[in-house]
Amino acid sequence: MRQTTGLKLAAITLATAAALAPQAPAFAQAKEQFVPILSYRTGAYAPNGIPYANGFADYVKLVNARDGGINGVKITFEECETGYATDRGVECYERLKGKGPTGAAVFNPLSTGITFALTDKTFTDKIPLLTGGYGLSASADGRVFKYNFILGGSYWVAADIVLQHIGGREGGMDKLKGKKIAYVYHDSPYGKEAIPLLVERAKMHGFEVLQLPVTHPGVEQKATWLQIRQQRPDYVILWGWGVMNSTAVKEAVATGFPRDRMYGGWYAGAEPDVRPGGEGAKGYTAVTSLAPSGRGKVHEDIIKFLHDKNQGTGPKEEVGEVLYNRGLTHAMMSLEGIRRAQEKYGKKPLTGEQVRWGLENLAIDDKKIKALGFEGFMLPLSTSCADHMGVSTALMMQWDGTKWITEKKVYQADMAIIKPMVEQAARKYAAEKKIEIRDCAKDAG
Repeated sequence: MRQTTGLKLAAITLATAAALAPQAPAFAQAKEQFVPILSYRTGAYAPNGIPYANGFADYVKLVNARDGGINGVKITFEECETGYATDRGVECYERLKGKGPTGAAVFNPLSTGITFALTDKTFTDKIPLLTGGYGLSASADGRVFKYNFILGGSYWVAADIVLQHIGGREGGMDKLKGKKIAYVYHDSPYGKEAIPLLVERAKMHGFEVLQLPVTHPGVEQKATWLQIRQQRPDYVILWGWGVMNSTAVKEAVATGFPRDRMYGGWYAGAEPDVRPGGEGAKGYTAVTSLAPSGRGKVHEDIIKFLHDKNQGTGPKEEVGEVLYNRGLTHAMMSLEGIRRAQEKYGKKPLTGEQVRWGLENLAIDDKKIKALGFEGFMLPLSTSCADHMGVSTALMMQWDGTKWITEKKVYQADMAIIKPMVEQAARKYAAEKKIEIRDCAKDAG
C-alpha cells in the first residue's frame, strides 16, 4: 500500500517478541514446509497488523499441534517485520524466499504496495502471492497473473457490493441517479484501487463520486470532513486502514454525518476501526467476504490446543475478532493450497511452483469449510487457471455499539461489469510487461 524509505528492520522489544512473535527453528528438516509471515507489529498500522499476524501464526501452530502438520509435513514459519513499508516488505521477501528445504511455499504480503512490488518477481522466483481481498484487482485473471491469488474477492468486488447495498437502500441502483457519494480513501495504491469500479458504476447510474484522498497515516482529516460538511454527500464510502478508519468515524461524529450512511471496505471494518468511536460508531456498516467476527469450531480448537496450554500467539480475548479471523483464514487458504498440491506432487515439502498449482486448483465448498471448522467465517471458494479470485460474493455487517452484526443476505458482485474490467487491465499489464497470456485449455499446470 504505502511506500516509505529505510531498509533497516525495526526492532521489536524482547517482551513483544516473547509474547507475540514466536520464532521458528533456525534450520529446517527434510519433512518441513516453510511459510513466511510478513507482519507489522510496529508503526502506525500495528493495531491492525498485530491481530492479523497472531491469527495467521495460531492457525499454523494449530495444524502442527492438532494434526501433526499436513500429511506428516510440519509447517515452519518466521515473521519478518515490514512496518507496512514497501521497501522493507521487499527486503523481507528476499531474505525469506529461499528458506526451508524447498524455499518459501507462499507469501501473504498484507499490503497492496508490497504486492505491487513483488508481483514482477514472482515470474522469476515462481513463488505464489496470496492476497486475500487486496492487491491488484486485475490479478483475478490467472492467465496473466500466474502467481497472484486474490482469494476472497478484489477491491472491485468489494466496492461493487457496497454500491449494491446502498442502491438497495434507495430502492434500486437506478435510484442512485443524482446522488452524491464521497469516497474517503487512503492516498496509496490500496486506496486508489477501487476508483475505476466506482467511476464505472457512476457513469452507468448517474451518481457523482467525490474523491477525497487522505494522507498517511490518516490522523489529520479536518480538511476532508470540512469538504463533506460543505458538499453534503448522501453517503460516505470509507477505504482506510489503521488509525485512518477510527479517525474518520470520530470526525463523522464531530461533523454530524450519520454513521448509518457510512460504509467501509473490508479493510475498514474491524474492531479497532469502531471501538474508539464509542457509542457514536453505532450504525457504521462494512462489507466482509473472509472472516467476520465471532468464534466457531476452529476457534474452539485454538483455545484447546494452544491457549489452554499457553501456546497462543497473542491475548486469548482477541481470538474471534475480525482481523484475527482474517489472519486465520489467510493461513488456512495458504495451507489448503499446500494440501491440494500434495495430492498431485506427493506428501512432502513442495516448491512454490507446486504450491501455485494447489492454489490454482482449490475447491473449498460448504462441506470442506465445515470440516475445517470455518463454518460461518468464509464463503465457498473455487479457483482455476483463469480465475485466481475464487469467489465474488460477500456479506454486509453493521456495528451495534459493542459488536458486529453480520447480515444473512449474500451479495453477488456484478461480474458482467467487473470481468471485462479485469480482462482489459490484465491485457494491458501483459502488454506492458511483455507477459505471454496463458492458454488455459493447454496449460493444465
